[in-house]
Amino acid sequence: MNGIFDVKTLTDGQFDVVYNVLSFGFACMLATTIYLYISTGRVLPKYRQAITISGTVTLIALYHYWRIFDSFVAAESEGSFNEAYRYVDWLLTVPLLLLEAVAVLALPAVNRKSLISKLVPASALMIVLGYPGEISDMTSTKLIWGGLSTIPFLYILYVLFVELGKSLEKQPPEVAASIGRLRILLIATWGVYPISYLLPVLGFTGPDAFVGRQIGYTVADVLAKCLFGLTIYKIAKLKSAQDSPEYAKAEIGE
Repeated sequence: MNGIFDVKTLTDGQFDVVYNVLSFGFACMLATTIYLYISTGRVLPKYRQAITISGTVTLIALYHYWRIFDSFVAAESEGSFNEAYRYVDWLLTVPLLLLEAVAVLALPAVNRKSLISKLVPASALMIVLGYPGEISDMTSTKLIWGGLSTIPFLYILYVLFVELGKSLEKQPPEVAASIGRLRILLIATWGVYPISYLLPVLGFTGPDAFVGRQIGYTVADVLAKCLFGLTIYKIAKLKSAQDSPEYAKAEIGE
């Protein structure tokens, strides 16, 4: 397969489903990017980096969804659709997602650098190890590379729930609760990716597997990037209100 799918094998209904799903993903990334960049000035300066990173994540995804959509439409006549665009996107955006989660807490430099040095390389390794299985038609290859990709994923979970969890003890209760929900959101959305990845192993092949992957990957992207970014913005507002009574009165009305 080599990362290429022949779109000409899709029925008209299947083509329309993928077309609309990719269009939905593009629209969500566009709207969220605009909103986050406009909202950057509505939090205190030390939390603006997290919002800027969030907007950058959706901006990168916006570009790649444009490329994915363009590739899919062109493939109606040319036949070939390249799945590699998604992995290029994830290689850039997944480390940034974890970076924004750390940045919004405004932790001491030592703690921040320690978390980033663990999360960012592990997330990049997770994506790189998953790609050979994505482009393979062989079940054994998918399982081997999927299993290898799971190792850094489990390490990321350990860092998020054990090491980052220690940092939450010093956070305001509402912020700690929001970060807790953010971690659950990350796990829930990341859980969609391996399910979509393993559709061929689960008996879904050809066009059905392709359509299922596009739906699963797009829904997971919207949740993991758009909803995640908006939650980061909410946490930044809560942290700003905690730090500044003037901000709380002006922005939240407290």
